[in-house]
Amino acid sequence: MTTTAITTQLPTGTWTVDASHTEVGFTARHLMVTKVRGKFTDVEGTVTVAEPFSASQVQASVKLASVDTGSADRDAHLKSADFFDVENNPEMTFVSTEVSEDSLKGDLTIKGVTRPVELDLEFGGVATDPWGNTKAGFEAETEINRKDWGLEWNVALEGGGVLVSEKIKIKLEVQLLKTA
Repeated sequence: MTTTAITTQLPTGTWTVDASHTEVGFTARHLMVTKVRGKFTDVEGTVTVAEPFSASQVQASVKLASVDTGSADRDAHLKSADFFDVENNPEMTFVSTEVSEDSLKGDLTIKGVTRPVELDLEFGGVATDPWGNTKAGFEAETEINRKDWGLEWNVALEGGGVLVSEKIKIKLEVQLLKTA
C-alpha cells in the first residue's frame, strides 16, 4: 500500500489491539553466531486515529512475564533480575510522541527507564471480519540497544564477543479492532 492509503482507508476513532491476532516479537544474537527469537503474549493497547492523522495517539503495554522464547529456562532467566525483573517491573509501555504514515515515534519504558524510539511503520489495510468488526493491520520494526534500558547482563566469550547481543530487533505485527 502507498503511504496515502493510511489516511484514505483508516477511519478516525478509537481502536484497541486485538491481542489474539497481534505479535510483539524480538530477535537477539546468541554467541554472536545465531539468532534467538521471542515474543510477548500478553499485549494491550489503544490507538486513537485523529484528523489530521499526525494528531493520532498510540498507547501500549506488554506484560513482561508473558515472554516466550520456546525455552522455559531462558524465559525464566529473562524474567529474573538479570533482565526484566518482572517481580518489580511487570510491564513495558509505549506512548507515542509523533505519528506519521511511515513511522511511529514514542517513549518506551522498560524497568523504569524511559527512552525515545522510532519504529518504521507499514500499513496493511482495513477489512471487515465475518462478524462485522472493522479491523486494521500494521507492521512496525525498530532496533534498540538493550543496555539503554538497564538490561546489562552478559557473559564475555573466550574467543571474543559476548553471549547475548546488545542490539535487539523488535518487530510488531498488530491487528486493531475499531471500538468507537
